[in-house]
Amino acid sequence: MPDPSSNIEFDTFVTLLGGGELNAADLANCLKRAPALVAADGGAEAALWQGAMPEAVIGDFDSLSPEAAARIPKDRLFVLKEQDSTDFEKALRLINAPGILALGFTGGRTDHELAVWHGLMTQNGPSVIVIGAEDLVFLAPPRLGLTLPPYTRFSLFPMGPVSARSTGLKWPIEGLDFAPGRTIGTSNLTTDRRVELAFSARNMLVILPKIHLDAVMTALF
Repeated sequence: MPDPSSNIEFDTFVTLLGGGELNAADLANCLKRAPALVAADGGAEAALWQGAMPEAVIGDFDSLSPEAAARIPKDRLFVLKEQDSTDFEKALRLINAPGILALGFTGGRTDHELAVWHGLMTQNGPSVIVIGAEDLVFLAPPRLGLTLPPYTRFSLFPMGPVSARSTGLKWPIEGLDFAPGRTIGTSNLTTDRRVELAFSARNMLVILPKIHLDAVMTALF
C-alpha cells in the first residue's frame, strides 16, 4: 500500500465520493467536470456499484468491506488509522488538485453531515464544493464574485463570527454581525446577474441551488 503521509497529486479537478446519499446523474455530471475519481472510505463501495473504479481510496477503512477493497489495486488504497479526523477530512488533507467536487456527503445521518461542514472549516487545500440532493455548499473565500440569474436563492450560513459586504442581493448584509446562534443569512435572493461579496474571515458557508455548479466552479476554481 502507498505511503498515507504523502499527498496525492492530480492535474485535473477531483470528484470526491462519500458513502452517503448518491444520485447516479449527479455522479455523471461531476465526473464530466472533475474526471479524477477519489473515494473516502465507504464511498468506494458506491463507486464500484456505479461501475466506476476510484483512482484512490482514502480513510480508516472501517466502512469498506474486504470484498470491495479486494477489487481495488493495493497501490490505490491510502489507509489512515488515526481517529482524530473524519474520512472526509483525511481525503481533503491528502488531495492536491485544482479543485474538488464532493458528492455523497449529505443526507443520511445528521452527525455525519455536520462533520462535513466542520471539515470545510478545517481544510487548507483546494477549494471544495459539496453537492447535495438540491443544493451545493462551499466555504466563501475573502472575496467572491458570481454570475447568476436574478431571483436566485442565495443563502449564507456563518460557522464563526464574520461580517460581510454585498452588491446584487435583495437584502443587504453590510453591518450585520454574523455568528452561529446570533445572525444568519439564509433565503436571500439575487437581484442582478452579478453578485459581489467580501468577508472579514473565512467563516461563511454559501448555499445555492446545485444547478449553478458551473457558475460556482468558475468563481472558485
